[in-house]
Amino acid sequence: MLGLSRSRHRLTTALAAFGLLATGAAVQATTGATPARAATPHRVLFDNAHAETAGNADWIISTSQPDPLGENPSPSAETDWTGALSSWGVALQKTGNYSLKTLPSGSSLSYGGSSSTDLSKFDTLVLPEPNTLFTTAEKTAIMTFVKNGGGLFMISDHTGADRNNDGYDAVKILNDLMSNNSVDSTDPFGFSVDSLNIASGYPAAISDSTDPVLHGPFGTVTKSLIANGTTATLKPSDNSAVKGLLYRSGSSGNTGAFFLTSTFGSGRVAFWGDSSPIDDGTGQPGNKLYDGWNDPGATNAALALNATAWLSGASSGSGGGGGGSTPCTAAQLLGNNGFESGNTTWSATSGVITNSSGEAARSGSYYAWLDGNGTATTDTLSQSVTIPSGCAATLSFYLHVDTAETTTSTAYDTLKVQVLDSSGTVLGTLATYSNLNAASGYTQRSFDLSGYAGQTVTLKFTGTEGSKYQTSFVIDDTALNVS
Repeated sequence: MLGLSRSRHRLTTALAAFGLLATGAAVQATTGATPARAATPHRVLFDNAHAETAGNADWIISTSQPDPLGENPSPSAETDWTGALSSWGVALQKTGNYSLKTLPSGSSLSYGGSSSTDLSKFDTLVLPEPNTLFTTAEKTAIMTFVKNGGGLFMISDHTGADRNNDGYDAVKILNDLMSNNSVDSTDPFGFSVDSLNIASGYPAAISDSTDPVLHGPFGTVTKSLIANGTTATLKPSDNSAVKGLLYRSGSSGNTGAFFLTSTFGSGRVAFWGDSSPIDDGTGQPGNKLYDGWNDPGATNAALALNATAWLSGASSGSGGGGGGSTPCTAAQLLGNNGFESGNTTWSATSGVITNSSGEAARSGSYYAWLDGNGTATTDTLSQSVTIPSGCAATLSFYLHVDTAETTTSTAYDTLKVQVLDSSGTVLGTLATYSNLNAASGYTQRSFDLSGYAGQTVTLKFTGTEGSKYQTSFVIDDTALNVS
């Protein structure tokens, strides 16, 4: 039901589209899309369909593809699997918490299909220095996978590292993925890969004891390794979730990021500027390899493994020892989650939590109504909550959007859903909705917050409205379930 606006003037619209908005452009989601995330064992797909073994490269976890267990079903040493990434694969396999597969050469990336290597069947996709361009269909599959909750691990190399001599190196290929796709080409992850060839160095980690990649289940990250690699330029104005974790010596802030993380839709993204850190020095005969995985001046193994855990939603689980995670008592953590207690527990702009007849609650009498004035206003709704260590956590809420805007292409009014730390710093933007998401009735939205386990965070909704036509963002029946 669409009610009267706060200004008593409403034009009812019922746009059928629903989706996420990133950096000013609407990203339409497919109704009924297969969720990318699943319970453990966490499913990781390593790409080998884009010339990852061209030239001297050997970026595979095993020669047995798609299933590395065909080479050795119980690997105990990295040489039990053949490939320069076998140390990475074996370390994950030994925990008992991961199911690993490889997309073989000659295959294509897809999402929503029936293939055993379709992205809908995985939690994380690893792109270890791709050397051929992704097709239009593959780029759509990758971006949709991430938007719907998947983890994307992008590993580059220096500019000019064109191992198959087709005119494209990993720098060009990854930038093309982010800037030339049918899902969102407006800098969706908030960074671009630099066209550089940095000969050597040991990029250092930032100081952040709460970051799940730098301080994760596989250890603490202090430094990484550059042995002919590149960096990235951050653009937080395009995606506030982008975060540099390790920087080239002399760099900080938005330039010289050697390792970074970001989010897109419900998914997570990690970028590494060189393939040398994941190279374990062993592989197929004839390849010239380098053991960066065990470089004594770096902590590359911990970085690769922690990042994989974070991307897969497994950061709060067990790490390198293969032991179980801390038991978690199932619970719903938000107070006054249906707003029926009025202005309690939540911090909100005056009038946001209401039982007004101008909009309809999904259940009960009260709900949260952000914006809807037809004037330039900003409304907020937030609650602080502690997510226990060792828990999987899912935030959900029901959202109804109606608007007087008549455009079908421009987002004039927006609602951001964000996670903040205790000092108010944005840790991640889960989604941005707009007048383009207007539709009749409520739609449930869900996001994986397992990566914030062990932290006290603030969940914040921020509605920003333009100065001409109203858009109402109506929220009800929130929940933060842990298990």
